Parts: sequence; structure tokens; C-alpha cells
Amino acid sequence: MPDTMLPTSMPPDPNPRRPTWTPPPGATDTHFHVLGPPYRFPFVETRRYNPPAAPFEHWEAMAAAIGVERGVIVQPTAHGVDNAAIMDAVARSRGRLRAVVSFDETVPDDELARLKEQGAVGARFSLMSDRPGATADIEAALPRIQKLGWSLDLHIEPKFLLANEAFVRTPPVPVIFDHLCRVHPPEGLAQPAMQLMLELLRDGGYWVKVSCADKISGVREARTGDGSLPYRDVVPFAAACIAANSDRILWGTDWPHGNNFKPGRIPNDGDLMSLLGAFATDDVTRRKILVDNPATLYGFD
Repeated sequence: MPDTMLPTSMPPDPNPRRPTWTPPPGATDTHFHVLGPPYRFPFVETRRYNPPAAPFEHWEAMAAAIGVERGVIVQPTAHGVDNAAIMDAVARSRGRLRAVVSFDETVPDDELARLKEQGAVGARFSLMSDRPGATADIEAALPRIQKLGWSLDLHIEPKFLLANEAFVRTPPVPVIFDHLCRVHPPEGLAQPAMQLMLELLRDGGYWVKVSCADKISGVREARTGDGSLPYRDVVPFAAACIAANSDRILWGTDWPHGNNFKPGRIPNDGDLMSLLGAFATDDVTRRKILVDNPATLYGFD
């Protein structure tokens, strides 16, 4: 499909604000993307939209501004199963980054082994309405993921979580739910997908990223009229996950926040770090989420 027929996402906010609290040393952004630059790492023709170029150097500058020292890059759909852009960033990160890759049946075992050697620690699959993905794809990949000692990063929305509960309970590898399973704040904490996520968290074999508040919130605007933090309706949901099992909670920016097509809806990453301070109000829990839990799951020193 020609570029001109695809919607074009807005770029990330270039001026991250200073968070309202100071993250601890070793703070980790466990979910962000590197996109392009397309002259070096072209986007796939099957992409759903035209993303902004978002090279490693731009994330690095943003991370330094908000107090992040380490990170886990997640392969964006715009690059398909060509993980070259994210692995290039890992190689240049001086040991500060890990990668969660994408693969399918066309990617051979020796390529996956090479990715692991270079710093890949997991694989991402989706069960979402707006992109390809099926349980059969994940079932076929699970033996390979298990052999590599990786985790399964699952991007799943509520209706698919409920419809595939039996399957979700069976993977023989650690499962990380992206973005609070995309729960719907207007439906309240009692919504079935939220309750299932909390149950799985308490079981101890599952992890949840309290991320993507800007896309989960019922209010998408990045600034509030009274100067308070945006996306406050997500706070009870993240806090409930933390209360269920703070040892299995991760946080990420989701930078560069693709799939945002209107001015005023691009979140400020400093605000997102400030929002984490509302999710977890004590320093011990914040350190768990930003430092200890990523170190346990992803092998940081």
C-alpha cells in the first residue's frame, strides 16, 4: 500500500517534563519501541500506519530526562519480523538494553539463537482486533520460546483474554500482559477481564505492565485543564494490580506512542513517570517496579 494511503502518526513529545518524584538508580523502561530511521531500517509494506522515525538516540535522550537508565525494546509491528533496528540499538547500548523480538514460522531456529546471543530475552505476540494474531500462532511458537528460555510478551485486549482464558492458563513460559490487558476504565474494577488479570497475577506465574495509560484512559487528551496529571482514571487499575502482586509488576513508557493521529494526544513521558508515582506511592514498591522486577525477569545486573 502506498505511503499516502496510510494514516501518519504524530511524533513523540520532544520536551519531556521532569517527573514529580525522583526515580531510583537503575530505573528501567520495560516497554518502548525503536522505529527506523527508515533509510537504514525500512518499514514493512504491511504496516497499519506510517510511524514517526524514532531512533535509539531519541529514546536515550528522553530516558535521561525522566530518570531512566535501562530499557527493554519491544519490536514494533511496523518492522514486522525484521528485528534489525531493535538489535542495533541493543548492540549500541553498552549493556543497558534488552530486546523482545517478533518472529513467525519463516524465522529459522539459528536466527533466534543469534538474537538471544545478542540480547533478546522474549518474544511478543498479539491477540488484538486491529492486527493479525491467533492462538495457533502462539501455540506453534511456544516450544521455541521455551527452548530459548524466553518469556512470552502478550498484547491482548479484554474480549480476547476472556475468550482464550483456558489457553492463557497453559503456556509453559512466563507470560507478560502488555498495557494492563487494555482494560476499560469506564467499566470499573469489577469488569471480568480485570478480575481475571488480578487472579492470574496472584498465581505468581504472570506479569503485568502498568503502561500505555494514554491509550487506556477514557480521556485521551495529554493535558488537563487544571494542571493535574492526565489519565488519572487508570490509577485504580494499576494500583489494584500492584496490590495483587507487586513482585510481578513492570512499567514502560510505550515511547514513541505510535498510532496517535491527533494533536494534543501525544503523552509527555515525564508525566507518565509522574503517573507511576500515583500508581505506587511508596519508594519500596516503586523500586520493585522500576529496578528489582525488571532485573529478575530480564537478567539485568
